Amino acid sequence: MSAIRLLVLGAVRQHGRAHGYQVRNDLEYWGAHDWSNAKPGSIYHALKQMAKQGLLHAHEIAPSTAGGPPRTEYEITGKGTEEYFALLREALTSYDQKVDVKSAGIGFIVDLPRGEAVALLKERTRRIGEWRAVVTEHYVPEDGPERLGHIGEVMNLWVHSADSESEWIQGLIERIERGAYTFAGEGEPFVGILADGQRNPYATTETHPGDAH
Repeated sequence: MSAIRLLVLGAVRQHGRAHGYQVRNDLEYWGAHDWSNAKPGSIYHALKQMAKQGLLHAHEIAPSTAGGPPRTEYEITGKGTEEYFALLREALTSYDQKVDVKSAGIGFIVDLPRGEAVALLKERTRRIGEWRAVVTEHYVPEDGPERLGHIGEVMNLWVHSADSESEWIQGLIERIERGAYTFAGEGEPFVGILADGQRNPYATTETHPGDAH
């Protein structure tokens, strides 16, 4: 799956309605330009593409009285909401090595009910175990990687990564079950977006509202 679709849908959903610059600013605020393919061109392309697919509704906004180009504000549709939660659930359960998908899933996990979030994380752990078992059909960690030549180091990396992630997920599950964070239906959600026009304190390059499409 593509992390950019999940990230863009999630950002628009949190705003209610957002133009391209706001979505871009949020994703940069989250650091997504460093750990995913959420670059400006990809963001604007995703917005336009998902509007064509009916996942977003595009509102044409007239230029302000102060001048400047017209811009489009996007709002998630019912179909887009279904797609968002499908992508979120897939990101939380599908075990792969893509840090962007994994990070996006964890970043939006509180949009789900607490019990479902725990269940999805447990399913992810189960799938990691299945994947690890496939690797260890050919590689026995206790024997060390040298027996398979330097390729054994690749399998050693896979096993260590699986074990490390399983341990981390178990810690996350325990924190969630102890009551950490505010999940869907529990009260006011965590606000992780920037207000329109608010400067991103983590931005490494200057961006301007006129960049919005």
